[in-house]
Formats: sequence, C-alpha cells, structure tokens
Amino acid sequence: MNLFYGWRMTAASCGIQFLLAALVLQSFGLYIATLSDEMGWSKTSLSAAAALQSVEAAIIGPVLGWVVDRFGSPIMIRFGVVIMGIGLASMSQIDTLGGFYVCAIIMAIGTSFCGYFPLSVALVQWFERHRARALSIMSSGLALGGLAVPLVAWVMQTWGWRTAALASGLAAILLGLPLARIMVRRPQDLGLQMDGDSEPAVASPPGTVQPIKTPSAPEFTAAQALRTKAFWYLAAGHGLALVVVTAVNVHAITHIKEGLGYSVSQAGFIIMLMTLGQLLGVVLGAWLGDKFQKRKIAAACMLAHALGLLLLTFATSVAWLLAFAAFHGIAWGLRGPLMQAIRADYFGRNAIGMIMGLSAALIAIGQVAGPMVAGVLADLTGDYRWGFSLLAFVAACGSIVFMLAHKPVISRPEA
Repeated sequence: MNLFYGWRMTAASCGIQFLLAALVLQSFGLYIATLSDEMGWSKTSLSAAAALQSVEAAIIGPVLGWVVDRFGSPIMIRFGVVIMGIGLASMSQIDTLGGFYVCAIIMAIGTSFCGYFPLSVALVQWFERHRARALSIMSSGLALGGLAVPLVAWVMQTWGWRTAALASGLAAILLGLPLARIMVRRPQDLGLQMDGDSEPAVASPPGTVQPIKTPSAPEFTAAQALRTKAFWYLAAGHGLALVVVTAVNVHAITHIKEGLGYSVSQAGFIIMLMTLGQLLGVVLGAWLGDKFQKRKIAAACMLAHALGLLLLTFATSVAWLLAFAAFHGIAWGLRGPLMQAIRADYFGRNAIGMIMGLSAALIAIGQVAGPMVAGVLADLTGDYRWGFSLLAFVAACGSIVFMLAHKPVISRPEA
C-alpha cells in the first residue's frame, strides 16, 4: 500500500517548521537576552526587531495570499528557506542595532515565505476530512523545534552567539531546501484526489488547469469572507493569541533570567519543557480538532494561555514554571493548528490564500503589540510583571472573541 503523497508533504512541512522554531522563532529570545547583555541595547529596542518582523508580515500578507492562490506555495517555500538562512548567517556579522534590524527583516521575509501560512495553504489543498490532523502533525514541528533551544543555548555559551547564528543559517539552507522540494501544489498535479481518495484523476498536461473536486465546505471569495463577522472575530482572536505567544517567545527567557534569577541554560530548559507541552497539545489537536467545534477549543486554550502567563509572571518556585510550561505549551500546540483549519472549514479552499493573507495583515497587530508592550513596560517598571499581567488579561478577552466566531453562511443575491 502506497503512502498518500499528502502525508509526505505533511512530514516535510513538519521538518520545515522544526527548522523555523529551532533556529528562529523559539530561539530568538536567546539572542535578545545575549545581545542585551553584550551590546547594552535596551529591551524596547530589541523588541522593536520583533515588531519589525510583524510589520513585514502585515505588509506582505495580502500579497503573499494573492501569489499563493495564483501560483501555489511550493516555489515560495523554496525561496523562503534560502532567505531565512541568509538572514541568520548575516546576523553573525552585525555590530550595530541597525544591522540587527536589517537581519531581522531578512529573516522575517524568509519565514513569511516558508512559514506557517504558505505551508498551511499547501496542506489545505490536499486534505479535507483529515485537515486538522494534517495541520496538527505539521505544527508538531514547531514543538519539536523548541526542544532544540537548549542546544542553541549551549552553542551560544560554548562558541558564542555569532557562531550560533552562522551555523543556524547554514543549517536552514542545507536541511530546508530538500524538504521544500517535496512540496507540490495540488493532488491533481500528481493524478491524485484529496485525502487520498480512490479513483484518482488523470494527471494534467503541462500548462492546463484541471477542475478541482468540489469540497463539502462552502466556497467564499475573499470579498465575501470580509463581509462576515466570523472573519473579523477569528482575526481578532488569533491576533490576541499572538499577543501572548510572541511576547513569551521574545521575553520569557529574559524574565526567567533577570526577573527570577535563573541562568540562560536553565531558562532554555523551561522553554524546552514548554515545547514538550506544545507537542502534547498538537497530539491532542490531531484527535480533537476534527471531532469538536474548533472555536470552543480555541476559547478554552486562551484561558489556559492567560493562566500560564500569570504563573510565569509571579513564579516563586520551579513548580510554578513547570505549570507555566504545561498550560502555555499545551494551549499553544492545541490551538495553533486550528487557526488555519477553522478558516478553511468556514470559507473553503478556492480563495484561502488571500483570506489567510488578509488575516495575517490583521493579526500582525498582535504580533507587534505583544513584544513591544512587554518590553516597554519592563524598561519603565524594571521587570515584566505589569506587562505580562496585562497580556494575561488580553488572553482572557480572546476567549470571549473566539466564542463569538460562529460559522458564516454565504449571502447570495435574490433571483
């Protein structure tokens, strides 16, 4: 029995997500903490680099959506891993804050091209019945990548952050490109059907367009999706979730080190445990995501984010940090894959690239706000307590927003 090619793409997507998490997303806080000490740059100025990455995502999101719908994800993903690698390697040569910003923007462009958005769009075209499962497996790469954070921290402490950045850039290209080459735009391009169903279609000759099997989900245009309340509630809920996630990714290590008195290696170990929780959440999502209402699962996860952040903020022992790692990690892993799956369930596949791109432009506000609010308040007050407490409240509000995101119905003009 041959393995459905969609599952091979899922495994490749998981591998690319692993590289993104291990080398950039979840190790970025290590560079923040190290450069703050070595260069004397403020937390606000370093947080601005994360904000610049999010601004880039907001600007480029709709354009990427159009490109993905028009030309497909695979070629974009290949370019992305190369650009990300160049950004990482270039960071090993910086000596100024401006140089750090430039490298952060290059990495942001790379991760936008090969990150969660284009990978999700690619898999959505291959799965319908098993959509949540495929996206959850892909997202497990983020969790597994977090397990490599202590390794990155060890390289930094042993050989320095410049060597870590250069090695990370080379790894991104050498390991990422072979994985990116596995990606194929649609099952019809290989004479297959969604979910590996029987009666495969005949492979299309080069330059021709083959009709896509009609899915059971309604098919919204981007304009129709924008006129629904669900689009805006999902974008707002997702943005509020990323307020918390990005703030934790950027500042948690610094808070554990400076605010709680642990070493960078110990902080990296807590992040590793958090990603183990994330991996558990991904496994739960693969099981629960196609069985229960995704908006209700997301709402529950937002409450867990809020509780986890409060535990991190006011931790008085290692036990509190372990509880933070469990609540925040499981919530992140469970909720994350559902964000794109629920949009495909609500709006269909035909314009999903543009719909996700427009959503990315909106949720980027959360990605900018989270690290900046936490960083500015930390500089003003001397620690992260006020900033993290505020973000915990924001996460709780996100739970209400997700509960309001009911499935829309296409408005059709009367005959």
